[in-house]
Amino acid sequence: MNMNLLHDITFYVMYGAAALAAFVVVERCIFFSYSLRKARQLLPAINARVRSVDDLPKALTERDSLPLQLVSQIYDGRRHLHSHQELEDLAQAIYISMRGRLSHSLWILEAVVAGAPLLGLLGTIMGIIDTFKALAEAGVSDPGEVSRGIGTALYATALGIAIALVGMVFNSHLQDRLELINDNLKMLLLRAGLGTQYVATAASAPVHVGQPRTA
Repeated sequence: MNMNLLHDITFYVMYGAAALAAFVVVERCIFFSYSLRKARQLLPAINARVRSVDDLPKALTERDSLPLQLVSQIYDGRRHLHSHQELEDLAQAIYISMRGRLSHSLWILEAVVAGAPLLGLLGTIMGIIDTFKALAEAGVSDPGEVSRGIGTALYATALGIAIALVGMVFNSHLQDRLELINDNLKMLLLRAGLGTQYVATAASAPVHVGQPRTA
């Protein structure tokens, strides 16, 4: 087994994981910033007099966004509700469906943070094994070569820890932004549910006592 080749492959995998994590960070940062800005713009425009998305200012509805989709769904769904409990169930279902889109791809960043140090340690072990194998075959002719080989092996651990630390910082930042967006989405749902007029049912219809029954 060529340990030197496996050691190089470990480096390539770590570089690929770092590039993938960087892509996720950039994409989520852009998406979170846009969604949070749209949610904050929609909040003051929503009140009990707004009955549909068409009643909102055109500047807020000309470009699609996740908060706008959330508001549109609650306005469309509340027209057929019969009670406040159904409104709460609808709001919760819409929120859960939208929450999955917010946390999309974040598992990749978490996997890189957890796996990068292990990959670095694996690369170090393979590098040290390759160095000792070369020593066993050729002997210690140049101590500098041995130190250089071990230093290259230890570089894999350092690279893995560095990737994990940077990824951890960005993951914490994205989690904080995610919580902030979730809070704004919940406030949007609460405001969009104001003034809901429930559809009367046969069970809730008033009973008039004293009226004769018709055959």
